[in-house]
Amino acid sequence: MRILWLKTELLHPVDKGGKIRTFHMLKELKREHHITYLTLDDGSGATDAGTRADEYCHELITVPHRTRPKFSAGFYLELGAGLVSSVPYFVKKYESGHMRREIERLSGKARFDVLVCDFLAPSINVPSSMGEPTVLFQHNVEAMIWKRHHEVQSNPIKKWYLYSQWRKSVAYECRECRRFNRVIAVSPEDVTTMKRDYGIERIDSVPTGVDTEFYRPGRNVEGNAFNLVFTGSMDWLPNQDAVQWFTRDILPLVRKAIPQVTLTVVGRNPYPSLIEESRRDPSIIVTGRVEDVRPYVERAALYVVPIRIGGGTRLKIFEAMAMEKAVVSTRIGAEGLPLRHGVDVILADSAGEFAEAVLRMLGNQAGAREMGLTAAGMVRREFGWRAASDAFAVACQETIEGRQAKP
Repeated sequence: MRILWLKTELLHPVDKGGKIRTFHMLKELKREHHITYLTLDDGSGATDAGTRADEYCHELITVPHRTRPKFSAGFYLELGAGLVSSVPYFVKKYESGHMRREIERLSGKARFDVLVCDFLAPSINVPSSMGEPTVLFQHNVEAMIWKRHHEVQSNPIKKWYLYSQWRKSVAYECRECRRFNRVIAVSPEDVTTMKRDYGIERIDSVPTGVDTEFYRPGRNVEGNAFNLVFTGSMDWLPNQDAVQWFTRDILPLVRKAIPQVTLTVVGRNPYPSLIEESRRDPSIIVTGRVEDVRPYVERAALYVVPIRIGGGTRLKIFEAMAMEKAVVSTRIGAEGLPLRHGVDVILADSAGEFAEAVLRMLGNQAGAREMGLTAAGMVRREFGWRAASDAFAVACQETIEGRQAKP
């Protein structure tokens, strides 16, 4: 197949869930299919991001596009302007006439068998009429994320704003899912949600994968029996909410029983109040972006996923499991993954239940070790990236054949 792949960013550095999934999917697809990668580029990628694109595509086309930095004056002006737009802000900020014209130019040459829109955001630039069959790759049910943001928010002004974004997201996501020839989700749960909420039938799911060769223990890192670790991009709101909830409501309960417990938060762009909290409290370690998360995961006694907001599936859980770490997660955090409570993972949703699960695993190192080994065996057997890319290719091929079969 000849695939035109649309994105809003270059993939290097491969440092967050969406990039990781796309990178490994394309790396596998590139073995047998021709990939043209068309993306917006705000200049924030690695200095060698363009030259390294041959790791995942045959042809790279970039379109310059600037977005406002978070918390800047321009950012707040855009948020205000977004109140009168029918399109949710997280999509509207990626609108680009240049990208739309580039899609039209490439499509007009009839060079491609299928167009893949990676995430919902680039869809705003996809013309209403396309010569190629079109696929929308949904890493999340985006409206669900905004709904959950609204539900956990206590500030009335923020709650009102999040409600408006949720309702706009529902309308926009529904329209786009129906517009594309096929939707590909990342879990059966997301498939069920989108079928129910958006009334679509042309939808498949691909499994979540993990690089089982990369994520393995064995770097001779000295462990810490009382260290907990969380990894994730700290400029993503669900991760911010998770760490805020954990440090405010869960960690104090754990400290009552184990005063020496520590938490390491690993991920790019930590929010200002977390940095300030780590300065006041030396038991909260904030690394910012790191080149390799594995030493931090290997050093920890337990991996925690206190996520209350989100959609899709969390790659970080499979990565931690491949590192042979026991995981305590909320049900939303583990959503969409075929995990067995008490065997592969411990699930807990309230602050008290989560703290109790953490204490139980810290107090039973042999049990935590056994759970980590069981989970590692499961992901190594069943969740390499080849299976995910094969499922994706089949869905694309079926989309092409379905379009060709129409009169």
